[in-house]
Amino acid sequence: MHQISNPSILYFGTPVVLVGTTNSDETFNLAPISSAFWLGYRCMIGISAHSKTTENILRTRECVLNLPSVDQVDAVDRLALLTGTNPVPSGKVAKGYAHEADKFNRAGLTPGKSEIVGAPRVLECPVHLEAKFVAIHPFAAETGIDNIRSLTMELKIVRVHLDDSILCDQNPNHVDPEKWRPLIMSFQQFYGLGSQIHPSKLASVPERLYRTPDTESANYLRQFGA
Repeated sequence: MHQISNPSILYFGTPVVLVGTTNSDETFNLAPISSAFWLGYRCMIGISAHSKTTENILRTRECVLNLPSVDQVDAVDRLALLTGTNPVPSGKVAKGYAHEADKFNRAGLTPGKSEIVGAPRVLECPVHLEAKFVAIHPFAAETGIDNIRSLTMELKIVRVHLDDSILCDQNPNHVDPEKWRPLIMSFQQFYGLGSQIHPSKLASVPERLYRTPDTESANYLRQFGA
């Protein structure tokens, strides 16, 4: 039987992403988010309208989306309730956030140089997606500008870095889902993926049919330089 309910959040299970950005003083910021999805080489992220990460992306028009596996859960959790914004916004004060200027050190993670963007990669993460800012869309804009607390950003992936440990043995352009164990956030709790429960008919479609001009553009940059 279903019941009408009114949950405070609707996080039914999404991958955790560590967003690397560059501060105005050329230091690095790192922020965990769990509102993201991909279509082709485009990604949509949902994020606070008043965060340091938002400020940095809008200023530099770039970032790196680092995807942790379940092995990095402790480091990700050390970033919880931290913000690069000083002073801490009132909304985050109420939630118990504190300012932290050096999040990489606090989390015990290692910044790595990117190849196209200036934002940092997280070397411990199996997946690094260098990205360029494309567009922004505020949430709840119809209720008035003072009510806007969150927004989405469209990002274009311009370079993909994948750790050897998650690649198919015979295909360096394919992630083996039996090897890749993303960190999942569901209703503010961490989870991992279980084993495959059923073969998918969708897997019979050759992956090359999903390639887009964005995919080919990123491949061209890889072959002929950034």
